[in-house]
Amino acid sequence: MSAAPEHPETPEPRGVSRKNLLRAALGAGALPLLTGGGVALARDTTGTAGPLDLTPACDDGDDPTPEQMEGPYFKPNSPLRTSLAEPGTPGTPLTVSGYVFDRGCRPLADVLLDFWQADDGGAYDNTGFRFRGHQFTTAAGEFRLTTIVPGLYPGRTRHLHVKVQPPGGQVLTTQLYFPGEPRNATDVLFDPALLMNVRDAGGGREATFDFVLAVGQGPGATTWAAGRQYTTGDRVSYDGTAYRCLQSHRATAGWEPPRAPALWQRG
Repeated sequence: MSAAPEHPETPEPRGVSRKNLLRAALGAGALPLLTGGGVALARDTTGTAGPLDLTPACDDGDDPTPEQMEGPYFKPNSPLRTSLAEPGTPGTPLTVSGYVFDRGCRPLADVLLDFWQADDGGAYDNTGFRFRGHQFTTAAGEFRLTTIVPGLYPGRTRHLHVKVQPPGGQVLTTQLYFPGEPRNATDVLFDPALLMNVRDAGGGREATFDFVLAVGQGPGATTWAAGRQYTTGDRVSYDGTAYRCLQSHRATAGWEPPRAPALWQRG
C-alpha cells in the first residue's frame, strides 16, 4: 500500500498511539478528504527519543491487527503482482497502500500479502485468478495494491481478503472494510478495527491501512525475561531454544518456557 511516506513533525516523546498519529497526520495534511471520519494508522514518527515502549507499543494499546475467517473463496498459488485490475476492467478504481509493522512499530520487509476479492458484480473467480494476487513489502515495510472497489453479494458488506505472513512467521488471515457502507451495520463479520481510511481521488478511490503483526516487541524481546508482558504469537529464546507464546500473560519466575507448556510451544 507508492509514494514515500509522509511523516508528521516529531511530537514530544511518548508511546505510539494510532489515534495520536492520525491526528498529527491530519494536522499535516497527509490524509485529506477521508470518508467516514478516518481511522487511525499504526505509523511510527521520526526522531523519537530512544526505543519505543514494549507491549503495547503499536496500535491503540490493545491487540495487533485482528484475525478474521478465510471464507470459502481463497485459492493458493495466486500470481505475483501488485495490480489486480486490467485495462477496461469494470468498476471503480481503487488503490490500497500502507505498511506492515511489528509490535514495536518497526517496519517489516519481505512480508507476503496475498489479496483476493469479488469483482464489480460481487462474484469471485473460482476457476482462474482474476482479482487474486500476492506481493511482498519493500525494505521500508510498504505495500501498494491496485484494484477496483469490490461489489456486493448477499450477506456481506464490501471487503477485501488478505493473508499476511512475515518471513518464517505465522500467517495472519483477515479482511479489510470500507467506512460508510450501509451493510457494515448488518454484516456479522464486520469489525471496525479493520476499517481502511478511504478518500475519493481522480474518479477512483484511495485507501490506506497499516498491519501490526504479533511479532517482536522491541529491543531485547527475543530473550525470555520475568516481568515482561507477552502476547500470543510472540517469539523468545530461552537457554538457546526458540519458543512461541500460546496465550497472553505476564512472565513470572517459575513460568520459564520449558516449565510452562501451556504458555509456550517449542520451535
